[in-house]
Amino acid sequence: MLRMGLRPALVSILVACASLLPLAVPQIEERSWLAAIVAASLTAAILVWVGGWRRHLLLQWLRNPQAEAPDAVARAWGDVALRIERLQAQSRKDTQRERERLEDFLQAIEASPNGVLLLDAGAQIVWLNTQAADHFGLDPKRDLRQHITNLVRQPAFGRYLQIDDQDQVLSLQTHEGRSLAIQLRHYGEGARLLLSQDVSDRERTEAMRRDFVANVSHEIRTPLAALIGFVESMATLPLQEHERARVLELMRQQSNRMQSLVQDLLTLARLEGSPRPAPDQWWRLGDLLDLVRAEAESLSQGRHQFAWPSTALDVELAGVESEAHSAIANLLSNAVRYTPEQGQISLSVERLPDAGLMIRVSDSGPGIAAEHLPRLTERFYRVDGSRSRATGGTGLGLSIVKHVCQRHGGQLRIESEPGKGSVFSLVWPAVRVR
Repeated sequence: MLRMGLRPALVSILVACASLLPLAVPQIEERSWLAAIVAASLTAAILVWVGGWRRHLLLQWLRNPQAEAPDAVARAWGDVALRIERLQAQSRKDTQRERERLEDFLQAIEASPNGVLLLDAGAQIVWLNTQAADHFGLDPKRDLRQHITNLVRQPAFGRYLQIDDQDQVLSLQTHEGRSLAIQLRHYGEGARLLLSQDVSDRERTEAMRRDFVANVSHEIRTPLAALIGFVESMATLPLQEHERARVLELMRQQSNRMQSLVQDLLTLARLEGSPRPAPDQWWRLGDLLDLVRAEAESLSQGRHQFAWPSTALDVELAGVESEAHSAIANLLSNAVRYTPEQGQISLSVERLPDAGLMIRVSDSGPGIAAEHLPRLTERFYRVDGSRSRATGGTGLGLSIVKHVCQRHGGQLRIESEPGKGSVFSLVWPAVRVR
């Protein structure tokens, strides 16, 4: 501060000395050319020094733009300092705006369901989002600046990094059993963008679709082959009347089997493709149970003992009555098919504590081992394939029941042990019960 205060006084003294210099040279005339040159040179030097000092103050202020401009800078460079200050303020705003845009962009990439990983020219990790870290088992902070092949140790991945074809997609299996689709994109000077997508669900769906088509083809081919054989027999062999009647009965059974399979397939397609049932279409449960009771007793033909709800049910359910009919009828028909003669089959209805409703179908059949229970609702899954086909099942009944329950917001519960029978329960949510 003392030096800052002395400099204006020193400047004044030097200027005064410059003005008195011609008087200090008596041998030179007052307005001689030598005195003029000396005075002009000294004055110019002082001005240059003053200008340099003020430039020094200006540079100091520019190095610390947050501070206010010194008075000397403001006086000598007022307009320039004001303009520079405005430019600095605008630059700070632009920098802050770009920083916010970058943060928004990075947050958008973080929200992406796909993995995004940036590699420099040396294949070192520059940045990655959370999904990429999850896909490759990386740490978003610790693994920065690490070579990617040191962390993802799969030969196929290393070879893929050497390929320049950006249209080629690599399928990679992780240690956790995931399936990843990986693609590289070049940008900048040697940098690369590594994109990853978890396609495990898609591949699982494709596998289920292929299995479904194969199962449908097999299920239809079997009765169709039988029908073709019976038609050829009737056309080429001289059959007796009782033999012809026997062949016609077998043909009728195979035709019914094919018809049931097609109907179940159409039912599944309708359930999967239609919207959720409306919650205001009410129907009486008691009327539906009377219908399925008659159907089950007709299918049993007196070979089983049935137990039904003892009192009339004054309950209404909301949803599609035909779908509920299909679900309950499928459970009862399965019980009839798999329960030995003189076995017991019962249907009961129970109100749940949360005001929901449970419709339970139980039987005294052979029961089902625990390892089969999670897969019972898969299409065409059979515990004993030969026995299921012999009883006339299509392998789609429980899959239909599950879809009906899910569409109405309920669930299907299965309890079974070998030798102790099975219990299948339809749980109807409280919002669809009154």
